[in-house]
Amino acid sequence: MSTATFCASFAAPTYTGLKPNKTNVLSGNESVSWSKQTVSNGSKTYCMQTWNPINNKKFETLSYLPPLSEESVAKEIDYMIKMRWIPCLEFDKVGYVYRENSRMPNYYDGRYWTLWKLPMFGCNDSSQVLKEIEECKKVYPNAYIRCLAFDNIKQAQCMAFVIQKPNTAS
Repeated sequence: MSTATFCASFAAPTYTGLKPNKTNVLSGNESVSWSKQTVSNGSKTYCMQTWNPINNKKFETLSYLPPLSEESVAKEIDYMIKMRWIPCLEFDKVGYVYRENSRMPNYYDGRYWTLWKLPMFGCNDSSQVLKEIEECKKVYPNAYIRCLAFDNIKQAQCMAFVIQKPNTAS
């Protein structure tokens, strides 16, 4: 087969370096306002602050958002159960990895948190997990508490988010 059978003619805008030909971009309408030529994600994007980096460590998924309400946590747990993942609670005094006992490469203290009871195998309702969260908060009011989701088929952690951060003022 010859190369002529694979060639097709088409009209494409001509480019000079990194600047496109201006007549092709504006299509002859030079009276388009500047605001219509720019891209915007909506009017509320300029008034949304997500995460304060000052004295505020970033943790698991959703840590850039304000603290989750009980209803939001219940929805996240319902999603875990819907995906057939196993919910699990962990807590820790520090809440993040650090180096204290060794400077060896790949060694970090605080990598693993303490498990609150056993993973909740057979859990079929978010209220069961919420009850355990409240119990953990009562026992450890000044600890970081997170909820994890494990997939027993893939043998992997699929999801994690912080439920409670201790009050730094106390």
